[in-house]
Amino acid sequence: MELLPLVGIAVLVGYGIIIYNGLVKARQMANEAWSGIDIQLKRRANLIPNLVETVKAYATHENDTFSEVTQLRNQAQAVAPTDIEGRSIAESLLGQALGRLMVVSEAYPDLKASENFQGLQNSLEDLETEIQMSRRYYNGAARDLNIRVESFPSNLVAKQFNFNQMDYFELENPQDKEVPDVNFG
Repeated sequence: MELLPLVGIAVLVGYGIIIYNGLVKARQMANEAWSGIDIQLKRRANLIPNLVETVKAYATHENDTFSEVTQLRNQAQAVAPTDIEGRSIAESLLGQALGRLMVVSEAYPDLKASENFQGLQNSLEDLETEIQMSRRYYNGAARDLNIRVESFPSNLVAKQFNFNQMDYFELENPQDKEVPDVNFG
């Protein structure tokens, strides 16, 4: 009879360990997914200066657009890696400015015919697709963690060990949820 309470405690502790390990796994999956987004955003940020310089060579009267894209790129890069909401806003603004840069290129047929510009344009289109896929993966991982953090009984373990919900990586402008059409050919 004295063994029964000990067995009950052991089962509860074992169940608590399983819940804790599930929370750790979900948090690590979300962190890994965020890392994937971060890598794609850095790749895009590294492509932007080449794109701006290429367009600048043809479109010398568009300095405001070039300055805006460069400024927004720098602001997006300056956001703390853990500030998902801030990064979402900064990247949304940068995406809008990139769209305006692509519209500028419409007015310059020589630019559109440039192999260098076409290569950069194709790279940007590929990166935007990768960012969209990474965003979906991250949001799914964040959703899974958030469900565990909120659901009973794992919410008891989550609260005890300071597991927190993660923000979703969302774009402010609903039109930005679409992959930009950067193919002018």
